[in-house]
Amino acid sequence: MPSPAPDTQHPARPFEIGIYSFAELTPNPLTGARISPAQRLRDLIETVELADQVGLDVFGLGEHHRPDFVSSAPAVILAALAARTRSIRLSSAVTVLSSDDPVRVFQDFATLDLLSDGRAEIMAGRGSFIESFPLFGYDLRDYDALFAEKLELLLRLRETERVSWSGKHRAPLNDLGIYPRPVQDPLPVWVAVGGTPQSVVRAASLGLPLAVAIIGGLPEQFVPLVNLYRETARRAGRDPAALPVSINSHGLIGDSSQQAADDYFPSYAVMMNKIGRERGWPPISRAQFEAGRALRGAEFVGSPQQIVDKILFQHQLFGHQRLLLQLGVGTIEHRTMLRAIELLGVEVAPVVRQEIARRNAGG
Repeated sequence: MPSPAPDTQHPARPFEIGIYSFAELTPNPLTGARISPAQRLRDLIETVELADQVGLDVFGLGEHHRPDFVSSAPAVILAALAARTRSIRLSSAVTVLSSDDPVRVFQDFATLDLLSDGRAEIMAGRGSFIESFPLFGYDLRDYDALFAEKLELLLRLRETERVSWSGKHRAPLNDLGIYPRPVQDPLPVWVAVGGTPQSVVRAASLGLPLAVAIIGGLPEQFVPLVNLYRETARRAGRDPAALPVSINSHGLIGDSSQQAADDYFPSYAVMMNKIGRERGWPPISRAQFEAGRALRGAEFVGSPQQIVDKILFQHQLFGHQRLLLQLGVGTIEHRTMLRAIELLGVEVAPVVRQEIARRNAGG
């Protein structure tokens, strides 16, 4: 089994468990029924309220500009959640920074930070879909250059109140003030990656926390990526133990393994096959899905004990400090989602936190 690089734990940082969503607006795979966008947002607010109540640490909301999602403005939705929650951290998952304005992103999340009393985070990424580029007038040929330049500006904005900056893809700033300023100093910015080594090296070189999306294949294949991140940080003169890593994956928890699988697979197959048709992937079979939810697979779908075992197995691989689960891909019945959150917060998270704290203490 691959093992994490040495000295990767940061004792002062407890292991965090949370959830993320893209606020899907897809039909029920069994009935074909579709709820309204307003009802989808009400359901989302209720799920995050419950996640807060059962002690989950983080909620992340992704950004999409497609008809089957209602999350084109994550900061607005997160601000509503700030007023309905007390402790859970509120993050984007991800902000498609390449097609956004870093000044506006910073202002939105600084405002969210004020509303939530210091619970905001930005998870910046290049995005897995491309709709936002023509929508906001950007050229896909500048895909990587846009992200690199805008990330540079975003980090400059959080460093100082008045900013002078110039680049290729945005009008320059000449000693301009950026307001409001957040509660947290600095406002946390994570870099989300799907497996590109260049993105990992960039995050490490900048000293930014890393979120690795593992939504297929064998998680062990991503160990070299995490080791590259820590080694690059070390070579840059940074302490890898002070740079947290998050693993972001798909999953669903049920009272039994079979129930979780049966509740999850129909919507998962519909959504993944739809994306697959766009990208030339073959349809997914139930047998492939079942393999993916085995201990060494990428899907966190099963009973509470199976999820505990899988988190701890991956912690042996990565030595990571955070796990975020997208509970359901596509439309999951609201009551099923609420039960999954309850099980994650009440039955899974306490066991995982206790065992990882024991490991970190050398027990």
